[in-house]
Amino acid sequence: MVIKKRCLLWDWTNTDGPGHQGVPGQMDKINFNGPMKSVSNWNTWTPPELKGRAPFRPMIHDLAKLSGDDWNRIEGTHNGIIHYFNEPERAGISAEKAADIWFKQVVALRKKGNKLISPSCASDPNGQKWIADFMIRVEKDPPDFLGLHWYGTDHNEAIKYFEAMHAKHPRQRIFVTEIASISRNYKDVLSFTVEIANWMDRTEWIEEYGFFGCMRQVADSFVSPEAQLMKPNGQFTELMVKLENEQPMKI
Repeated sequence: MVIKKRCLLWDWTNTDGPGHQGVPGQMDKINFNGPMKSVSNWNTWTPPELKGRAPFRPMIHDLAKLSGDDWNRIEGTHNGIIHYFNEPERAGISAEKAADIWFKQVVALRKKGNKLISPSCASDPNGQKWIADFMIRVEKDPPDFLGLHWYGTDHNEAIKYFEAMHAKHPRQRIFVTEIASISRNYKDVLSFTVEIANWMDRTEWIEEYGFFGCMRQVADSFVSPEAQLMKPNGQFTELMVKLENEQPMKI
């Protein structure tokens, strides 16, 4: 039986838009009959090329998404799973402000059958401090899931981090909303990806996880070109093909 936990992090630039040409046809090549469970694009709008083939996970990425068309799309979500804030500790959003908005605006989304993911913070000390503060502030009505990011080179360190966070917040199953090896050596990236994916597939309290990222251009100098899931021409890399098809994954 296929274990479906993998989220496709489909960059918004893959979708055709004003002033830029995407590669929407590549979505037709994704195997949604394998371990891929859902799709997210760091936005509130569903990529039209998804065509209902998998659930879309909208994101309230930042403060700007709390009003206007973005908020209307969030409010129009029914029986979904919604991300709340992406690395807010790096965007100048305090845990106090996020908790205030949580109670005033976000919790009500549950009335439409939605489940809510906590803000997804980086795994550095600032990120850990921020999410600990937030979870205390929303203790009376906490998120359904705990969102986490992890980047590094040692899969054992990643697993230790997830286990420690699960021990601190045992009531919330975990969404690893971004993860990748930052090694510049492909063999190391592949080994990391295989070990982590297989561990998460067999770990009951991991709800979903998304490897960064399916995009034509490398996002910044921090992430590794060797971990890309899409080539500059829009074709999928070997790593992407393995992620969408293999379970267990193999080196």
